[in-house]
Amino acid sequence: MTKKQFILNFTIILFIFFLDRISKIYILNIAENLGIVDLTINSFLNIILVWNSGIGFGLFQLEQAYTYNLFTTLIILINILIVYFLFYTENLNKIFFSMILGGSLGNLYDRVYYSAVPDFIDLNYNGYHWFVFNVADIFITTGVFALIFFELLKKNEK
Repeated sequence: MTKKQFILNFTIILFIFFLDRISKIYILNIAENLGIVDLTINSFLNIILVWNSGIGFGLFQLEQAYTYNLFTTLIILINILIVYFLFYTENLNKIFFSMILGGSLGNLYDRVYYSAVPDFIDLNYNGYHWFVFNVADIFITTGVFALIFFELLKKNEK
């Protein structure tokens, strides 16, 4: 990895991490001041604070500390693997891995600091709600889908 690539990837990671932190701090400040976060933006979007002790999109909500710690350790190991891929993949994939890592580090920070991740973006249509998620989840999901999409494109070219 060249110095220029390193700086670009590091900047992406930091930007996503801090964007995620700022959004969560803003929501947590609303919760602290009002006691609750339940805002209707429009008919498709609500802001509601939900604490997620599981993994992405509230899956595997965990009450037992050892299971929570096991998932946290697994997330740390996956982040180390992502750093490896970041150094040893092609240029475009480096961007996608940077997006995933930036979001993952944002959620990992919350898991360690709060013992749960604050999720607050609630998308819905006609009463059907998607999982409540946060800014970090957007970048993790976008990065993963982009990696899959571009890998499928490469296979189709061959």
